[in-house]
Amino acid sequence: MDHGGTGSGSVNNKHTVSLLEGLNSAGYQLDKELVNLYKPHAEKERIAEKERRKGKGILALPGRLSEMKMDDAFLAKKAEMSEIAFVTLGRNSGEGGDRVVDNDFNLATEEIEMLDKISKAFHAKGKKVVVILNIGGVIETASWKDKVDAIVLAWQPGQEGGHSVADVVSGKINPSGKLTMTFPVKYVDTPSAKNFPGVPAENPKEVTYEEGVYVGYRYFNTFNVKPSYEFGFGKSYTSFDYSNIKISSPTFKDKLEVKVTVKNSGKVAGKEVVELYLSAPNKLIDKPKSELKAFAKTKELQPGESETITLQLNPKDLASFITEKSAWVAEKGKYKIAVGASSLDIKQTAEFEVNSDLVVEKVQHVFPADKQFKDLRP
Repeated sequence: MDHGGTGSGSVNNKHTVSLLEGLNSAGYQLDKELVNLYKPHAEKERIAEKERRKGKGILALPGRLSEMKMDDAFLAKKAEMSEIAFVTLGRNSGEGGDRVVDNDFNLATEEIEMLDKISKAFHAKGKKVVVILNIGGVIETASWKDKVDAIVLAWQPGQEGGHSVADVVSGKINPSGKLTMTFPVKYVDTPSAKNFPGVPAENPKEVTYEEGVYVGYRYFNTFNVKPSYEFGFGKSYTSFDYSNIKISSPTFKDKLEVKVTVKNSGKVAGKEVVELYLSAPNKLIDKPKSELKAFAKTKELQPGESETITLQLNPKDLASFITEKSAWVAEKGKYKIAVGASSLDIKQTAEFEVNSDLVVEKVQHVFPADKQFKDLRP
């Protein structure tokens, strides 16, 4: 299990707890035959990959390790003997090169075949398949996520990673993280794919960022491009109900407070991240459909327990930069508040007014664009 990235993402760690060690410590009985086969395979692949990178210099990016071959009969035997299958998919990266689409963002053919075979074998016996993503960046998930029963996004979890993943898998800890980025269905769904890696194509020298304000979820939500997993998404072992949204005033003055009540409506204790998105008037400048402006996490709520969360909006939260005015301006008009569990899972809404254009901050226009281009528009 990769605890961190390469280059500046790498540290001289005192120790690293592997996934196998973490699962063992959590009381899971691992398949000894599989462990004894996989450990030497993984070590051999790791050594070969390090040698490959040596020949390419200090900034050579780490490559994906090859999968261990397992035939249908072997997997059928494992499905018969085991209660659950954990499958890890790994990616690593660092400065010195860019990630690529094939065999990196997209799964390799052998990874897809492995998932297909394991899912078929274990599901035939009524057993569950859990994928653990040990990755440093977004990968494609839409084509295979329905073949498995759960996905644990571990990222590169540091030197105690084996313990932390085991705690989540076992239910010792109820996860409450939310995505800080969008997982697209396809790489080309991301607007920057049109411009990256730049021009000229054979040896790029410069990249023009034409997305304007439509970066990440701002693009997907405004242009109604369906993601695999949206910004702000995150599952829990319990469920939460949102109710009773209240705003401190129907008209914005110096600040605005938004209160919403969150109740644990499930069967186990857990925490919820409450997200506030704002939709603003767009007469002065083009704006996304909505933008995250505030968020907060509840305390650990017991089943049936509620907490009222207070989120605050300040003038700068309402403002957009107007180039012609060299200023951040909160435009007059009606603003819509949307509070929910993700950018697409909205639970409560409210509205307020700004009576006149509010200049929040004036700046000096000292960095005009040295190249003219048109920003992306809906």
